[in-house]
Amino acid sequence: MHSITDWLDRFCYKHPRLGIPNLMMYIVIGNIAVYLLDNFSGGACSAMLAFIPTGILRGQLWRLVTFIFVPASGYNLIFFALFLYMYYFIGNMLEREWGSVKFTVYYGIGVLANVVVGLVLSVLYGANYAWSVVSVDYLNMSLFFAFAALYPDLQFLLFFIIPVKAKWLAWIDAAFFALSIATSLLNLSWTGVVLPLVAIANFLLFFWEDAARIFGRVRHQHSRQTINFKKATRDVKKEKGYLHKCAVCGITDADDPDMEFRYCSKCNGYYCYCMNHINNHVHIQ
Repeated sequence: MHSITDWLDRFCYKHPRLGIPNLMMYIVIGNIAVYLLDNFSGGACSAMLAFIPTGILRGQLWRLVTFIFVPASGYNLIFFALFLYMYYFIGNMLEREWGSVKFTVYYGIGVLANVVVGLVLSVLYGANYAWSVVSVDYLNMSLFFAFAALYPDLQFLLFFIIPVKAKWLAWIDAAFFALSIATSLLNLSWTGVVLPLVAIANFLLFFWEDAARIFGRVRHQHSRQTINFKKATRDVKKEKGYLHKCAVCGITDADDPDMEFRYCSKCNGYYCYCMNHINNHVHIQ
């Protein structure tokens, strides 16, 4: 799995044109447009864009992509707007952290997996079966796993009042996935089992090392290497007064303790950048 992760990173680095800047913004705008058009057309817009194998076989190939713009059903306007805002916020943060290419590849693999599942289901259960099951709902919800892996201590205001860290909300998200899978197993609905597992597999494909580190934290937290690393970190911070310093603006973690810092793999050297400049700087060669 480690080699697959490395291969994905190299692939994204070698194919910069694959990235779609502001991808999540386009998906959110598409969902809003379809939602509004559905209200005036009685759902005809979603029917024209949804994943329907019979339509695909008749040459309506756009359905292989446009189903990502079909909004989730069963939500009122307030929850629909809230979910879209969360998807945009999380997608935008992931794109800032990864870059457009890696985020596009992450989302694209998830969409491709849904297409494969839909085509397999249409063969096993009939050509019209995938109409009601293939969507990117679980893929969108799995974005929060990725977000929590990168920003575990970032706080959200639950119900606009209660501060909750992202890592705890991710566990709630995981509980929802587990409940959905368990309920589907009891009802012998294999689609409700496969789609959440596909979304989780897509997350693990990109975050296997993070997941392994989380579950192995208790076993390794008192290791000699960990203790030495923590001691070295304290010594550096004591000597310089800071641990991280942006190579562009010069801000340090002492100036702004809440600022995130990253090291650029494209620069020739060990250069640190703040979140304002990690994706907005001239690479040092």
